[in-house]
Amino acid sequence: MRSFLFVPGDSPRKFARARQTAADALILDLEDAVAADAKPQARLDTAAMLAEERGQQRLFVRVNAFDTGLTATDLAAVMPHAPDGIALPKCSGPEQVQRLDHMLEALEAAHGREPGSTLILAIATETAESLFGLGRYKGCSPRLWALMWGAEDLCASLGATTNRDGDRLLDSFRLARTLCLAGAAAAGVVAVDTVATTLDDLEAVAREAREARRDGFQAKMVIHPKHVDVVNAAFRPSDRDIAWATRIVEAFEAGTTGVVRLDGQMIDKPHLRAAEKILASAGLK
Repeated sequence: MRSFLFVPGDSPRKFARARQTAADALILDLEDAVAADAKPQARLDTAAMLAEERGQQRLFVRVNAFDTGLTATDLAAVMPHAPDGIALPKCSGPEQVQRLDHMLEALEAAHGREPGSTLILAIATETAESLFGLGRYKGCSPRLWALMWGAEDLCASLGATTNRDGDRLLDSFRLARTLCLAGAAAAGVVAVDTVATTLDDLEAVAREAREARRDGFQAKMVIHPKHVDVVNAAFRPSDRDIAWATRIVEAFEAGTTGVVRLDGQMIDKPHLRAAEKILASAGLK
């Protein structure tokens, strides 16, 4: 999954439009996209969207954060309809992932779902506190599929007036981005880049997505349908990347156990793991 498109949980119209895009997954949003007094209706709308005939897109639901007191109500509304995953906002650390895991375990049992079938995507940099726990997610839950970083709520938590100087992230937010990337790698889960907030400058979106893939992110959040194709293209390995990865994998499959010389370079197991990720992202492994 390369692209995750946010859809307001109270907008069946936008959901219908989102289903026509090439987004790999949709996130039906019960949190920031829905006003407080609209949340009861949004739960009903989101449940109805989940109940529609499924296509190839994965369907996640972003519930409200634990500190709102609304998380359990959100989950009770959507879990009967088998979302593929739950996005947990303002996740302060692995303890909250474990708490969500226990809730999902009970709800899966109550609704006859396969145990462990609901994934967790933790949005893990939205508070100042969360930055200090990003190295502790390894092994916290077998459901944890990804860590995502976000800059907008973090801006408020830090008391900053902005997170950018022009198109450059300020140091505090670049630190959060890097810690999320490293935390995901340490935990062995997918690292997801935040949304591009510029709506009409598609080249800026493409540049941001290419930089994310270059740095090690494996997917990106999207807030507008016209960003989907741009993000998918940025995360699609080039023919040159695929050819390089294929040669490395073939060299090791031929019986090399340690290091191989290829085009004048010494290639070892870290290169092999990188090559396997490239082929996996291209659907070739």
